[in-house]
Amino acid sequence: MNVTLSIMMLAAIALAIGAVFLWVKRGQRKQAGLMMLLAVIMIVNIAIWTVPDASGEAPLASVSE
Repeated sequence: MNVTLSIMMLAAIALAIGAVFLWVKRGQRKQAGLMMLLAVIMIVNIAIWTVPDASGEAPLASVSE
């Protein structure tokens, strides 16, 4: 699971960089916006799995490997 979350984070960073490139260099705002939206969704998904809840335990800790 840790490897999957790491790959998702790297993909989100690559999507954000690609979105900025498309926005600035090529002027493709629609595609850049969709790429940025996907990057934000991926980061929120990672946060849901890793941020601890009120009891102090992250959902990732309860996943058995």
